[in-house]
Amino acid sequence: MRIYLIGYMASGKSTISGKLARALGYSRVDLDEMFEERYKITVSDFFYKYGQQNFRQLESQLLKETISLNNAVISCGGGTPCFYDNMYWMNHNGITVYLKLPAETLLSRLQQSRKKRPLIAGKSTEELPGFIKEQLRQRNIYYSQAQIIFAALSADIGHLKELILAKS
Repeated sequence: MRIYLIGYMASGKSTISGKLARALGYSRVDLDEMFEERYKITVSDFFYKYGQQNFRQLESQLLKETISLNNAVISCGGGTPCFYDNMYWMNHNGITVYLKLPAETLLSRLQQSRKKRPLIAGKSTEELPGFIKEQLRQRNIYYSQAQIIFAALSADIGHLKELILAKS
């Protein structure tokens, strides 16, 4: 079984994927880490040098390679479900879980984050709240297609594990 964790930047996909993988006895895979290992460049640097479109093409190819994984929790990038047929593909090749958080929580986490995030680089403190709300609005059409929508504020891994096992 493959479990795909999706959600906006800073929704906790990387953290929750590790805890969930341990709870299930599965391996953990991070799509961004896979990208960086394969192409020997950070996602941020790739964005700046080659652009989002080139990144999304390679990201989609990597996503499709996860078909070879069994018993894995795969943490996807925030935009992964929103490009090509990625959301459809994940729903047909695994269980998708949307880690949903309020825009205000995401804003707070992003402001405190040390991680470089190319989509918000250069956004002022005043611009960021509106940008996040607008992106969430645009991306919700994809995120809402997840088989499980999980309120990530609670981060109750035991409950999430039960929801997933009920779907399998």
